[in-house]
Amino acid sequence: MTKRLILCDCEGSQKIDAQGLSAATGLSCSRVHTALCTREIESAATAIQAGDAIIACGQEMARFEELADELGVEAPLFVDLRDRAGWNGDGADTTPKMAALAAEAMLPSPPVKTLDVTSAGACLIIGSGESAFAAAAQLAGVLSVTVLQLDDGEPPVERSFEVIRGTLVRAQGTLGQFSLRFDGLQMIAPGGRGAMSFTAPRDGGETTCDLILDLSGGAALFPAPHKRDGYLRADPGNRGAVAEAIFEAGQYVGTFEKPVHLAYDELLCAHTRAGQSGCTRCLDICPTSAIQPAGEHVEIDPYACAGCGACASLCPSGAITYDAPPVEALIARMRVMVDSYIAAGGNAPRLLVHDEDHGGEMIRLAARFGRGLPADVIPLSVPALSTFGHTEILAALVAGYGDINILLSPRSERDPLAYQISLAEALGASGRVRLCDVDTPDALSDLLYDQTAEPLSVEPTLTMGSRRQITRTAAKALNADVQTPIALPDGAPYGAVLVDTDACTLCLSCVSLCPSGALVDNEDMPQLRFQEDACLQCGICATACPESAITLEPRMDLSDAALKQQVLNEEEPFCCIECGAAFGVKSTVEKIVEKLAGKHSMFADSDAGKLIQMCDNCRIKAQYHSTSGPMAAGERPRVRTTDDYFSKRKDH
Repeated sequence: MTKRLILCDCEGSQKIDAQGLSAATGLSCSRVHTALCTREIESAATAIQAGDAIIACGQEMARFEELADELGVEAPLFVDLRDRAGWNGDGADTTPKMAALAAEAMLPSPPVKTLDVTSAGACLIIGSGESAFAAAAQLAGVLSVTVLQLDDGEPPVERSFEVIRGTLVRAQGTLGQFSLRFDGLQMIAPGGRGAMSFTAPRDGGETTCDLILDLSGGAALFPAPHKRDGYLRADPGNRGAVAEAIFEAGQYVGTFEKPVHLAYDELLCAHTRAGQSGCTRCLDICPTSAIQPAGEHVEIDPYACAGCGACASLCPSGAITYDAPPVEALIARMRVMVDSYIAAGGNAPRLLVHDEDHGGEMIRLAARFGRGLPADVIPLSVPALSTFGHTEILAALVAGYGDINILLSPRSERDPLAYQISLAEALGASGRVRLCDVDTPDALSDLLYDQTAEPLSVEPTLTMGSRRQITRTAAKALNADVQTPIALPDGAPYGAVLVDTDACTLCLSCVSLCPSGALVDNEDMPQLRFQEDACLQCGICATACPESAITLEPRMDLSDAALKQQVLNEEEPFCCIECGAAFGVKSTVEKIVEKLAGKHSMFADSDAGKLIQMCDNCRIKAQYHSTSGPMAAGERPRVRTTDDYFSKRKDH
C-alpha cells in the first residue's frame, strides 16, 4: 500500500511545500492543513481510517493514536516535521530536510528483542529516622516493605512493614532479582511490652528483594546507579526527590519487558586463550559491571545491561554487537536521509546525533521557543550516544554528510565518545566531528548556526558488512591519496604485529593462541605469517611469547597488502639425518645439539645424541631397535606348540 503524507503547517507557523515533498520522496501528499489535531481532525480520521497515513506531527502523537484506537484501526506512522524541520531561524528552504525525515520514517523498524522481568513488589528501603519510616508507611499498602534502619532510633510500633538493622555488605542483581547479604543482622522481636526490641546480631544473613529504595544519602550501592533498573536513590533532605522516588517505587509491581540491547558470539571473543590475557575493552568500559570474565570469553548479564553500547563500539572482533537496533539499521537510516536530502536539492547536510530523552527535548524546545535547527542540520535519534562510534562516524561522512555533531546529555559517558572521535579523526574525519556540550536549547541553536560545513571531496560510498569492513571501506574512501599506514591511538582495534627476528625462535605459540587467525604458520617450512586486516590488537600473542619478541603497533594499512599474508619471520628447516625429511628449525636443532649432545647424561652416547637430529618417525624407529633404550626388550620366547604339551605329559 502506498503511504500518504498528511501535512499540517501548525496554525500557519511554518512553510511546507507539498508538491516539492511529493517529488522528492515519491509519497502522495495531502493538502497542507492548518489545525489537523483540532478543527480539521476529521481529515486526520479519514486518513487514519484509510490505513495509509503518515502524520507529519510528533507533538500530538498521543491524540492521533487515541483517534486510531477509537476507529478500531492500527495507529499510523509518524514523522516529526514540525519541530525537527518546520521551524528554523534562517528562513532557508526546509523541503530537502523534510524529505530526508519523511524517507527515514518509511524505513521498517527492526523488531526489538525483550526479556520478561517480574517484580512481586518486595522492597528494601535503606535510610535513617523518620524519612525511611515515612516512605515505608506510604509504600506498605502496595509493596512488601522492609526498612534497613541505619540509626539507633526506636522503630515504629506499627507492623505494616518490617524493620531490620545491620550492615549491608553485598548487593547484586537488578529489578526482580536483587540478592543481599548482611552482617550484624538484627530483626524485630515483636513480643513484650514497651518499645520494640531487636534480636542478637548475626553475620551472614542473606535475602532477596525486587527493588531497592536508597534514602541513605551515602554512596550508591552500584556503579552508574541511574542505569540500574529497580534501584532508586534520592537525597533524604530533598522532599521533592524523595516523593518522586516513592511514587516511582510504587509502580514496580508486575511483569515488565526489558530490551535485549546486545548480541554476543562468544566464539569471536578475544578475551583470553590458554590462560593468557587478551582483550578487556568491554570489561573496562561497562558502567554497570554487566560484563564479567568467563574463562576464555566473557558473559553478559542482559538484565544488568543498561544498553549504553560502549562495549559494542570498542569490541575489536565483533563478538559484541548492538542489537537494538543493529548497526546496519542505523547506517541505512543515515543513508536514506542523506540520499533524499540531496535528491531534493540539498547539499552537504550536517548530522546532529542525539538521544531521544534529553536531545529530543532540547530540539523541541529550541524549535518552539528559539531559532530551532538550521535547515541543513538533519537530526538523528539513537538509543544511546555511545553506540555511535568511529564506524558510524566514518560511514556517515562517506555517505555524504558534511560534518557530524553529537549532542551530549548530562549523563553521557564522555570518555568513550571522545576516544571514538579521536579514532575516527585519525582515519580521515579530522575537523568533521564535534561534541556539543550545551545546556540550553538556545545555546544549541547558536552553536549550530555559527557553524558551516564544506562538502567532502569524496564520492558517496556504499558501506556494507561488519563494523571492521565498514570502517576499512570508509577509511579507504576518505584517504584515497594516503600510501602509508595510518597511525592510530593506543588501544585501537586495528594494527600490526611486529616481531624481533633475532629473539623469535619460531615456536609458534602465538599462532596456536591467536583468536582471529591473523597469525598463521606454514606447514612446509618454519615460517610465521601475518594478515594485518584480521588482527584485533588483543595482545594475546605478545603476552604468550616466551621470548618477548612481539610488540603491537596500532595503525591501519589501507593498501591491499593488509589483506594478504606476509612473512614476519622464517628460517631454514633442519633435515632428518636418517630420511632427509625437513622438520623443526635448523638453528634451534643445532643449538640444542650443541648444548646437549655429549654433554648431558641422557645424551652422552653418540647414538642418543643423534636422536635430536631425527624426525619423529625415525626417532621412534631408532628407539625401538635400540638395545639400551626404554623400548628395548629381550629375545622373544619360542612359541609353544601342542607337541611341547604332549612331551611334558610323557615326562610325567
